[in-house]
Amino acid sequence: MIFFAVRVRDDGAGETKSAVSGPWKAANNQRNGNMAVDKSAPILKTEGLTKRYGDFTALDNLDLTVHRGEVFGYIGPNGAGKTTTFRILCGLLDPTSGRAVVADKDVTGNKDLIKQLVGYLPDNFGVYPTLRVWEYLDFFAAAYRIPKSKRRERIDTCLQIANAEPFREKLMGELSRGMKQRVGIAKTLLHDPEVLILDEPAATIDPRARIQMRGLLRQLADLGKAVLVSSHILPELADVCDTVGILTAGKLAACGPVQEIMRTVRQRRLMEIEVLKFAKEARDTLAKAPGEWEAIGEGQGDANTLRYEVSADEQQVAQALLLLLKQGIPVVSYHEVPADLEDVFMSLTK
Repeated sequence: MIFFAVRVRDDGAGETKSAVSGPWKAANNQRNGNMAVDKSAPILKTEGLTKRYGDFTALDNLDLTVHRGEVFGYIGPNGAGKTTTFRILCGLLDPTSGRAVVADKDVTGNKDLIKQLVGYLPDNFGVYPTLRVWEYLDFFAAAYRIPKSKRRERIDTCLQIANAEPFREKLMGELSRGMKQRVGIAKTLLHDPEVLILDEPAATIDPRARIQMRGLLRQLADLGKAVLVSSHILPELADVCDTVGILTAGKLAACGPVQEIMRTVRQRRLMEIEVLKFAKEARDTLAKAPGEWEAIGEGQGDANTLRYEVSADEQQVAQALLLLLKQGIPVVSYHEVPADLEDVFMSLTK
């Protein structure tokens, strides 16, 4: 189990002062025009971040910059170093070398302060099965020194944000994995962190909850929080993330805005042609088409659907279609397949 406890000073009035204000207060400030989010300001930065275990390098000279109001998608195969990165950023693990800062605070310095600034939801988190949901959250609210008089409001608000209100009175041990994930998000929001780190938050929740999750991530970013999220559901990351980083074998293979990464990785167009019949004749014709047409995936899937990696301009692509039609080949569809995050991932991690 990973539990964060934060020590904060007493305000001198006989009541321990909370270090946070709660997510709903930030939202109210924004609606009232009291909080302008400077999205150009980095909130998290790593320089040459490295973690070794003996001869094994789990993380190799990682350089990352994440800004306020940004949703950053962190992807890579199992064992690439994503969780190692997250644990260092949360102050749970010290790097071998390099540096990481959150809100200008070194993560290897005041660990209690880092835990105020960062909210971390691992993909597997411990629960007390005999506690009701509100009791579980109340335990963590107390650990964060949130005054008892304010805990119910904060718990209810975080449950509402995470769409977990119906579970309030349920025992933690009775919840499905997806339900626990929503409660985990509510727990992560309790202390109103500036940086949220969510490790595979959508892995075990239903499609409706995933849609709600995307909305939640954007809502939190719009409040000025930096949101780091890892996921194997790559189309969902492409839909919600401003920036992605692709990690492989501990090294950052690519990092930048989603569309920019896609354009960089795919140097040639991907064309898909579906014919009613005469697939062989269509292949022979395209072998003579202007530009460079390289067949891919032959012998896979529908024999009448042809896919090509193409180096050709718009005029040459149009001429290739005309050649097919002049040969009497019945073309059902002829289009360019846009790049997606799965293509990028497979290209960089193979």
